[in-house]
Amino acid sequence: MSTLFEPYTLRSLTAANRVWMPPMCQYSAAPEGPLTGAPTDWHFQHYGARAAGGTGLIIVEATGVSPEGRISPYDLGIWNDAQVEAFRRITTFFKSQNTIPGIQLGHAGRKASTDRPWKGGAPLGPEDHGWQAVAPSAVPFDDTHPAPAELTADGIAEIVQQFADAARRSLDAGFEVAEIHGAHGYLIGQFLSPHSNRRTDEYGGSYENRTRFALEVVDAVRAVWPDELPLFFRISATDWLAGEAGWTADETVRFAAELQAHGVDLIDVSTGGNAAGVRIPVGPGYQVPFAARIRGEAGVPVAAVGLITEVEQAEKIVSNGEADAVLLGRELLRDPSFARHAARELGADVHVPDQYHRSV
Repeated sequence: MSTLFEPYTLRSLTAANRVWMPPMCQYSAAPEGPLTGAPTDWHFQHYGARAAGGTGLIIVEATGVSPEGRISPYDLGIWNDAQVEAFRRITTFFKSQNTIPGIQLGHAGRKASTDRPWKGGAPLGPEDHGWQAVAPSAVPFDDTHPAPAELTADGIAEIVQQFADAARRSLDAGFEVAEIHGAHGYLIGQFLSPHSNRRTDEYGGSYENRTRFALEVVDAVRAVWPDELPLFFRISATDWLAGEAGWTADETVRFAAELQAHGVDLIDVSTGGNAAGVRIPVGPGYQVPFAARIRGEAGVPVAAVGLITEVEQAEKIVSNGEADAVLLGRELLRDPSFARHAARELGADVHVPDQYHRSV
């Protein structure tokens, strides 16, 4: 029996397998008009193909809790009812394919208001649908980004409420897993790290202060997210900066236990993204050891990411207890039916649409 294709239960939900899809921005929403931030036909076919391909759980890409929280003007958002209605088409299809629908709720902070990656990803001004970015401190991400506006205490409280409102709308849209985006140098990660957080109030300085905003967001979301449904948190386990210059793996292990105490059910473990120009030792499964450490030392369920591309590799990560599930990014972009192909190779069962039974 393949461990990769054993069902996995969190609260009342059971994923049919451990092959999951992580959030990956498509930068394909309308930047203006009545359907700004709403999913389009592109999103439906993109996510639908992976659901039909047997993926057990799909987490829809980073979705802005406010217009200013998007990474780019072309990102998804869930701050109004028109967006909710557009998402329902996707979540309904997921469920018809035995795929759990998840959504990642995020705020880009100082990395907001940028162009699409294939257009260079440069910061955008108002003439190109851009806006003023905000952050814990007025420290730009790099030399190409303008300085963000430092958030006031009232501004922080407003964003916490936006996360809660977005979670409530996500539930209405049919999502069954909510993931809070605390990774890759976006707003929550900016608060966590002393590299980007230079505040001197109750949100900066000590570990307890730097984690305060993240826990406030978690508490606000958990308060509106049903007890029977899981809550995930994506984290960058390290900034890849030496010493105490940034967020560290030791802090991540400590924080994972605190997140669990606040109602988080699973940690989606990535790394990096908060410091420009750092050298990251990229290679097959290079982030898996961070997930394994969190699972082993904090006792919190985890999903592993990072150049997991081979069936045997994915099976080994789960069967060895390094992670409870694997999130396959680039590989699912290349092969929407990875789960079905993996099940065939491992002699396991997976959902196959009736229309595709000739492919079995």
